[in-house]
Amino acid sequence: MSGHSKWHSIKHKKGAADAKRGKIFTIHAKLITIAARDGGGDPDMNPALRTAIDNAKAANVPNANIDRAIKRGTGEDKEGAEISEVMYEGYGPAGTALYIQAVTDNKNRTVANVKSILSKNGGNMGGAGSVAYLFHKKGLILIKAEAAKHEDLELTAIDAGAEDIKIEGETVEVYTDPKDLHNVKKKMEDGGFEIESAEITFIPENEVRIEEEDKAKKVLKLMEALEDDEDVTNVFSNFDIPEELMEKLG
Repeated sequence: MSGHSKWHSIKHKKGAADAKRGKIFTIHAKLITIAARDGGGDPDMNPALRTAIDNAKAANVPNANIDRAIKRGTGEDKEGAEISEVMYEGYGPAGTALYIQAVTDNKNRTVANVKSILSKNGGNMGGAGSVAYLFHKKGLILIKAEAAKHEDLELTAIDAGAEDIKIEGETVEVYTDPKDLHNVKKKMEDGGFEIESAEITFIPENEVRIEEEDKAKKVLKLMEALEDDEDVTNVFSNFDIPEELMEKLG
């Protein structure tokens, strides 16, 4: 399992703690607002909004928060500052590349915070285009399925239009074209499979293998520090830490 997927699994496990801090609700609301602003407030006509709503509900975001975020995106609710989605590029320890996604109402604050976090944790900011070319935009669906169901899952995913499938124990990664994410997810749900998450992600073209414990600790510490920032929604990286080392580091 590559770096982005391993980190996604870590985030999934620490999601309860994030929710207690309130960040997760705020981030989901921002993502819903942006999706509604860019594609309209009807989730049946706006796949990006449907995915954002589904992810918010999976994180137990209250319906009132979801409705308010949609209205803010469509302009019905004019309270609050304008929200923008931004991507930052940088480098981390051990020669890793970082592609950082944020949603913010104050770009100056966010870029200053990201720069500070990088410099304090052995990284640095890169210029526009410095690492973006190393990543490919994809839809990613994580599914829980026991080994006995893997063959049926693969056939269903292929029939649904999936581009690639990777199996790691009971976790199955289904990759799609970004525009097909919602349709593939729905067909997998209709097939009776348990969806853990579905999102647009960025897959690294090549990975940096990290086998030294001290370097792995530094990379994960930086990833967590970035994720803890109030405006950061996702951090994509090209690190590849062996499963046994990931487990040792907890």
